[in-house]
Amino acid sequence: MENQQQPSRRAFLSQTGKLTTAWAVVGMAGGSAMAATTGTSRPAGEAGASTLSDRHYYLSDVRLEEGFEYEGETVIGTRTALYTLEIKDGKIAALHAAGAKLDDGLPRYQVHGQLLLPAMRDMHIHLDKTFYGGPWQAPRPRQGKTIMDMIAREQKLLPKLLPTSQQRAEGLIALLQSKGSTVARSHCNIDPVSGLKSLEHLQRALENHRSDFSCEIVAFPQHGLLHSKVDGLMREAMGMGVQYVGGLDPTNVDGAMEKSLDAMFQIALDSGKGVDIHLHETSPAGVAAINYMVDTVEKNPALKGKVTISHAFALTTLSPQALSEIATRFAAQGITIASTVPIGSLVMPLPQLSEKGVFVMTGTDSVIDHWSPFGSGDMLEKANLYAQLYHGSDEFHLSRSLSIATGGVLPLDDSGKRAWPKAGDDAAFTLVPASCSAEAVARMPARTATFHQGRMVYGSVGQA
Repeated sequence: MENQQQPSRRAFLSQTGKLTTAWAVVGMAGGSAMAATTGTSRPAGEAGASTLSDRHYYLSDVRLEEGFEYEGETVIGTRTALYTLEIKDGKIAALHAAGAKLDDGLPRYQVHGQLLLPAMRDMHIHLDKTFYGGPWQAPRPRQGKTIMDMIAREQKLLPKLLPTSQQRAEGLIALLQSKGSTVARSHCNIDPVSGLKSLEHLQRALENHRSDFSCEIVAFPQHGLLHSKVDGLMREAMGMGVQYVGGLDPTNVDGAMEKSLDAMFQIALDSGKGVDIHLHETSPAGVAAINYMVDTVEKNPALKGKVTISHAFALTTLSPQALSEIATRFAAQGITIASTVPIGSLVMPLPQLSEKGVFVMTGTDSVIDHWSPFGSGDMLEKANLYAQLYHGSDEFHLSRSLSIATGGVLPLDDSGKRAWPKAGDDAAFTLVPASCSAEAVARMPARTATFHQGRMVYGSVGQA
């Protein structure tokens, strides 16, 4: 019966997803209406600080979550209180209750009751190839095009993108920071057309943001590891400081599932690096690839905890029993899933994976490029979509949905006890005009300021 209702629900969610994206764009330009409802707007005439270089300072009137409010056993709200955070050398040194005596000698900044959320993490993005920052360019029609057609199109496009790829990558970094993300994992093309130039440009961009943004790199054979004969280039990339070996659809692109996966894993084993593969295949070949990868990790303890399967759409084709079995094996081997929380004909079984102990993370994938024009770079939007797809609209489950955007970091644990922030935690967070994380997930207010290692990397705060 539930399956019969899914098409209409998917149609509804598809429209809702478009609306949420539209509202996210409006929020970029016009701020957030939530400021008026939570009393966080800055007093008229108050000076604001758009740069903050102090190593030791106070951040006053920060709203932190204290616990859940209950009606019987049902969570109906979230209690909060105002604190002053003491930030020192990139860490949260202390949490001072409102009214506590403070050292008058330290600089003090004022946020007027805005909510503190953990910094977001975009764990699947392509910073190296994007139309972002250039003139508007919609992707060409995809109807009837295979992935090999798209690869052929990219081979012609890459030479046009390379001259500005560093600048556009830095533009994307700034976009992510404006959405509260300070950590990312970027896939970077390793292909015969661009060679190692895309990687070199991306590394220069990241070096320019070494103090305000953290990013792992995946060497990504977008044109097929075997098909494009880039084994040698991939190995060179490993020697250039790349953290992960990538892969792509071993049957549909390389035409040899076992040989392709073996080559990918061998590079990882030889270099001591992790693996993060794009697996879009939904045919039985996709299921076979997943099983083969789990088998490989089970046989090679050096790979345990170091493998991510991105997209993994073949999981949508499994029976509940088969899904439970593969999820149990994922969890045992520390295999993670990176998903964009897609809305469409296939609904990923992300909650079922999490329930089995599989770590699930999310990312942008494309902001705007020849694959898609719809990415906003906003992980809070991904949490919102996750809540719509899986958890419903209640306070408890909205607050839990934030986890997919923050790498599992939540202000309150499931029992309502504060889990974050604590003294000693990294000073990595974002400020939003909202009363609690559930409201932030549901309404997606614009980020007011983003901090990384204690440094404000986006936005502004009041100057006390």
